[in-house]
Amino acid sequence: MTARLARPPLRPYATLAGFVLLLAVLFGVSYAAGSAAGPVAPGLHRVGGATPGSGDGSGGGTGGNMGGMPGMGH
Repeated sequence: MTARLARPPLRPYATLAGFVLLLAVLFGVSYAAGSAAGPVAPGLHRVGGATPGSGDGSGGGTGGNMGGMPGMGH
């Protein structure tokens, strides 16, 4: 029988670079698929036609007070 030489292990940086390359390829494929599919809901828009960032930021919320949950509001 002949002895087989063991292959040296991959360096950690090579493994990390391969992982980053895999992430970049997956991101590119998903971006291309999303671009090819187009908008999910072409007629979807905000009521009132406001553009993002044009409001005063008030939002008209309740300040975190959840009705029916005493003691949860600050």
